[in-house]
Amino acid sequence: MSSVNWRLAGRSLKRDLRAADVRALFVALVLAVAAATMIAFFLDRLERGLERQAGQMLGGDLVLEQRDPFDDALRATLEQAGFVLSDQVDLVSMISQGERFQPTSLKAVDDVYPHYGVNRVDRGEGVEEISSGPPAGQAWADPRLAELLGLTLGERVQVGQTELAVTGIIEREADQSAGFGNFNPRLMINTADLDATGLVQPGSRIEFELLAAGSAQALEQVQPLLSRLREQGVEVRDVRVDRPQLGNALARAESYLSLAGLVAVLLAGVAVAMSTKRYVERHLDTAALLRCFGASQYQLVTIFGLQLLGLALAASLIGALLGLAGQALLLWLLVQFIPLPLPLPGFMPLGLGVLTALAVLVGFAGPTLLRIQQVSALKVLRRELDPLPPAGWLVVGTASAVFGALLWLYSGSVSLALGLLLGGAVVLGVLWVASGLLLGGVLALVARLSGATPWSQALRLGGRQLARRRQAGRGQLLAFSVTFFAMAMIVLVRGDLLTTWQSQLPDDTPNYFAINIQPSEREAFEAAIAPSVTTQSALYPMVRGRLVEIDGQAPREAVPESARGDGALRRELNLTWQAVLPEGNEIVAGQWFAAPRPAQGFMQEVEATPETDSPVPISVEAGLAERLGLTLGDSLAFSVGGDRIDTRITSLRSLDWDTFKPNFFVIFPPESLERFSHSYITAFYLPESEQGLIRQLVRDFPGVSLLNVEAILGQVRDVLGQVTRAVELILALVLLAGISVLYAALTASRPVRAHESGLLRVFGAGNRMISRVQGAEYALLGLASGLMGAALAELASAALYLYWLDLTPRPHVALWLVLPLGGALLVGVIGHMLSYSLRRQAPAASLGLLGEA
Repeated sequence: MSSVNWRLAGRSLKRDLRAADVRALFVALVLAVAAATMIAFFLDRLERGLERQAGQMLGGDLVLEQRDPFDDALRATLEQAGFVLSDQVDLVSMISQGERFQPTSLKAVDDVYPHYGVNRVDRGEGVEEISSGPPAGQAWADPRLAELLGLTLGERVQVGQTELAVTGIIEREADQSAGFGNFNPRLMINTADLDATGLVQPGSRIEFELLAAGSAQALEQVQPLLSRLREQGVEVRDVRVDRPQLGNALARAESYLSLAGLVAVLLAGVAVAMSTKRYVERHLDTAALLRCFGASQYQLVTIFGLQLLGLALAASLIGALLGLAGQALLLWLLVQFIPLPLPLPGFMPLGLGVLTALAVLVGFAGPTLLRIQQVSALKVLRRELDPLPPAGWLVVGTASAVFGALLWLYSGSVSLALGLLLGGAVVLGVLWVASGLLLGGVLALVARLSGATPWSQALRLGGRQLARRRQAGRGQLLAFSVTFFAMAMIVLVRGDLLTTWQSQLPDDTPNYFAINIQPSEREAFEAAIAPSVTTQSALYPMVRGRLVEIDGQAPREAVPESARGDGALRRELNLTWQAVLPEGNEIVAGQWFAAPRPAQGFMQEVEATPETDSPVPISVEAGLAERLGLTLGDSLAFSVGGDRIDTRITSLRSLDWDTFKPNFFVIFPPESLERFSHSYITAFYLPESEQGLIRQLVRDFPGVSLLNVEAILGQVRDVLGQVTRAVELILALVLLAGISVLYAALTASRPVRAHESGLLRVFGAGNRMISRVQGAEYALLGLASGLMGAALAELASAALYLYWLDLTPRPHVALWLVLPLGGALLVGVIGHMLSYSLRRQAPAASLGLLGEA
């Protein structure tokens, strides 16, 4: 590549920076890079930040759990990575005070605990916030345990082989769990007293937890180690599994932001394609002159390719800086939600932005640039011998391939990328036909206008000008329709997303779970809370059962390696039975129970028959089935109360985890579990003014566990509220990308419109008349584009809601009014402003512009 080509490309680019089409191309590329880098930066840092903060509700940035103590080698590895470690041991034991005995969930914590947050404890002088656990020799009890044993502060309880003084009543733990894994009351002790209790023995049911606090870089560094630990059966707590309400909200926000980024890049690509078309048409004379002076086809493509490459690199630099600044602004908006220090942005999003700019340029501008190499020297002498445009399939095919690759890159789903790409190709063909029909219909209506008013005359003239350039008008109509469709999609999805978030977390969302309600207490408990609560879920029966076999194999051998540390395999599950599908559940595969069948076990008094020996049909939550690799027809065996129950999966369910109501991974048919000892669970909302009811419930129903989920509920609300701000900022970026398409399209048609303006002036039209005709033409184009964009948005939003964002589709009546009228106004105003300089030119100058093309 000679230096001559570089010099010619540099001089031409310097001169072209004053041209409107080059400015449009540059702005489009900058917006594409800014959108790509900003969203990549933001999603990367936001995801790590939210998962880290949510993980802190689990006790640390990293939480590991297994049945055996963690070895020193693992501790050393984590400490070398920069983590501070805290040990925690959970076990169940009988404790006593005087003549009273009570099964209790013991939680032993060390002096480092807690990494984050504070414990709210009453030590005799009101509730205090304490950033530590109980010191050695002391214990803190929850209110239910104090009520059951009649404890007062300072009294001693027998824990195994030692005695500890109860010096505090726990109101809330720093790392309170939202799980229902243990119904026993809680006693928190220090790990220094654990050996003295003598409770840690071989075969004891004990869970050892390692809670680690460290930077996001440290967490990134140990990801390969965590993958190996999962395969070895160590449970690595995941906020998306352990906090499904928060995980769902975060997943939807990420999906929306990815969609918005993709739309911004698509719109910028359309603007690049239209700007490049005008750029190439304007340089055909230059290329023809270079051919006259001996330039080869290769040299032409090289010179103009270098110009566009220089433009792309400059746009990449500016766009990357804007993206970096934009993500900083987004995180500043979220500072209340993510107060923790986050790592500095890496280089990957910058590379993604540059890659996006080059991909958009190659995919959307490359085929059009091929016209340059086909130019003939005769172009200078005989203007009618313009080079033929590249084949339509080449332009569409290349742009589609690039857009499909970007779609896969942004969504991470090959199937979604292929589906949208193939569907988009079909839709594009349909739209081309529909655009011709729609434009023809609008022009036919305009032609029937009667009257001699200035505006009726302007509409007729504007319509005739569109009719004379029908092919060009269809292209612009298609571009504007896609633009309005994309902008409407982002606005619609944002509105419906926020509406869904607000509706799923109303003010009376349940903030308490009541667990372990005995059948004899059921009616009395409901009567006790009825006057105070405003919202209550149904009472669900519940028994505890352990999964002991999958398709004849031990569970850990039957599931994928990545799921061997799953909590569902490590502890008992909460099982229930229902005759009808619970609210918030939806069958996604199989069928609900046809008829109840009793479970089998040695306690059953009836004689076994071929029918009663058949497996019990069960319904399994789809997420659990996916993690464990379960499918319809798989046989599972559960151990319940010493009995073995053989079951078969007959349906898979999706759950609405966002409602903060009781949900179950496994549901049995009626009469399958009723003979086992069971309790009930419910959820209810208790207003702040009625909080005194909790002490009364603890006193009157000491066996009932009351779990306060207000902290988790508040965190989910924080996610939704703060991410809303980010959504609005991304929306503004998409709108700017849409306007860049309008600007590029109108700039590309500038010479033709200038020629028409000159003709009108030659035949006596004044500035006002020309202004009205141009405004009417743009408004008609915008009106038709708005109608088609509304239809596209309605259809596409329904598909996206169903298959990507997991929302319920609904019609948008206002869209059919706002988009056509808004399109007419927006295109009319922008086009009218861009044509202002043309209306002030002399007819000769306006007519001469046509020669550029």
